[in-house]
Formats: sequence, C-alpha cells, structure tokens
Amino acid sequence: MNTRKPSGSDKRPASSSRTPGSAYSKPRTTSSSTSKPRAGGASASKTRTPGAGTSKSRPVGTPTTKTRSTGPYDPKADRTTKPAEAVEGDVRKPHFPPKVRKGDPLPSFNEDEIRLNKYLSNAGVCSRREADVLIQTGVVTINGKIITEMGYKVKRDDVVQYDGETINAEKKQYVLLNKPKDFITTMDDPWGRKTVMGLVYKACKERIYPVGRLDRDTTGLLLFTNDGDMAKKLTHPRYEAKKIYQVETNKPVSVDHLATLMAGVELDDGIIKCDKAEYVKDSGSSREIGVEIHSGKNRIVRRMFEQLGYEVVKLDRVQFASLTKKDLPRGYYRHLTEKEIAFLKMTK
Repeated sequence: MNTRKPSGSDKRPASSSRTPGSAYSKPRTTSSSTSKPRAGGASASKTRTPGAGTSKSRPVGTPTTKTRSTGPYDPKADRTTKPAEAVEGDVRKPHFPPKVRKGDPLPSFNEDEIRLNKYLSNAGVCSRREADVLIQTGVVTINGKIITEMGYKVKRDDVVQYDGETINAEKKQYVLLNKPKDFITTMDDPWGRKTVMGLVYKACKERIYPVGRLDRDTTGLLLFTNDGDMAKKLTHPRYEAKKIYQVETNKPVSVDHLATLMAGVELDDGIIKCDKAEYVKDSGSSREIGVEIHSGKNRIVRRMFEQLGYEVVKLDRVQFASLTKKDLPRGYYRHLTEKEIAFLKMTK
C-alpha cells in the first residue's frame, strides 16, 4: 500500500477548525514566544483564532448584550444600567434619590426678611398658594400700604394686616418673671442701667415685651409676652386685671388710713381707691399691709401711701391677674401653662 507524505502546505493540526474568513492556525499556547513559521512560507503568528487574543476579548459564541446581576444594585458601580427586576424572595434595600431638607414650616424669624406668602402661611391664614391669590387681590397691607407684589419680603418690624386685622406670624410666648430689685422695666436703657430684659433674654427666640411696668425698687411678678391683644387686655382699666401688693412702710399704718385707702385717696390725676387694704396676717406688724388694686397708673401704690404721710420701704407684687409667685424664686422666670393662659384669656 502506497502512502504519500503530505507536503508542507497540507500540514494542519488535527484539532484545528477552520473559521470562515481566516487562515488555519495552531492552538494558542501559554508561551509568550513567537511561534515558528510553517512550511510553505505562511506565518502562524499573523493569524489568530477569534477569542484567542487578550483577556479583554470575548469567546466565540458569547452574546453581545450585558447580563444583569442577581445581586443588590449598586448605582456607583454601574450608572448606565438599571437595577434588575425584583424577584420574589429577593430582599433589597430600595434606592431613592438623596432627600433635600426643606425649610422650617413653623413660624420663624431666623432671617431678617421673609416672603409675604410664607408669612401669611406661618400665621395660619391660608396656604402659600392661597396667599398668592390674596396678595393679588389687594387685601393684604404692610405698614398701611397695599402690597400686590408676589415676591415682597416682610421685615421684622413691619405691620402686616389682612382684611383690616393685624397678623403676627410668631408663636405666642408668655413668660412670668419674679423681678428683683434694682432692675428697671424697659427694653433698653441709654444710661446702661440693668433692665428686666437682661433677665429673660434666654426665655425664647421671639421678641417679648413687659406687660405694664414695675419701678426700679419694686419687686414681684412681671409678665412678658408678644401677644399684643393679651397685653392690652391686662393693662386696660376696663378689664380690671387684679393686682395684689405687699407693702412695708416706715411706721405703723392706722386702721383709719386703711379705710381711707379703700374709700379713695385724692391724687393729682384723680381719686384712686383700693379694692382691699388690710394688715398681713402672719407678719404680726401693722407696718406690713396687703393691698388689692386694679389701677395700672405709674407708681400708684407708692403715691397713695405718700399722700397719707407714709414712706414705702418695700413694695412687692405678689399676684398679677390670676398669676401668683408660688414656686418662683426671686430673679427667676417660667413659661405659663396652657391652663394659666386660658384663664388669662377669660379675664373680663
């Protein structure tokens, strides 16, 4: 039997397969050296089987589309693909966009100015969208001037009125102070003397004002608030807010003068009388008198006793309307309870 030795051009590996459009080539070896040229002048290094290149090449038959991972979606790892569809039993942490912190919805004056629609919303008049409609219709005034500008900003000292009524967007605050001696009742003193505002400046962020006044040497209860209607009600004579003082004089007070205090003492600005005037029971001294009065005139108690020939050594307000000094040391303050506020609002 005759056998023919194949020529160099017919030599081919038994395991090789012909790929359309390419020459025959040997299987790629792990060696980095260049393969020897085949007989016939063909160079094996110039032809490679697809998929036999670098590690980035794709094996033959691999689909061109990307396969989705069944693990948790990491938006930082791949921002071009969407997370895989949820599979029953696959618990994943939902991916949400970062939350943006919204503004404080409560009435606030952290800034010097605030938009008018937000001001009306904070005051509880309406929503911001509804406030825009009210502003356009011209029913909102600032400092007596009709404002129809949508982006108008309200300053701290502006007076805002809606339908003729003054609006206050701040939260109502009620602070009770047991005033010590040597403090004057004023918001600011040009001579640098100590004021009562220095005792309550940490009570709240809202700007509060004293209701009435106590002179420098008088101690006792002093109410602070930003509720203008309440302040007016407690200081107007028509509402007759009760005030009780404990008075200590330089000499004993006669029974006849106690009767005179209740009957009325004639002063330069008219006749003033006390509702009650009697000795303090537990003191055992006729120099200590308890006085109940409704008048809110300046230094009224001192002037009444001076008119009768007495000098007031000590004057302490122990009750104001329905408020007392109970559990409130000298120089300290506290916020009123809801029940106390309700009683003050019922004062006639």
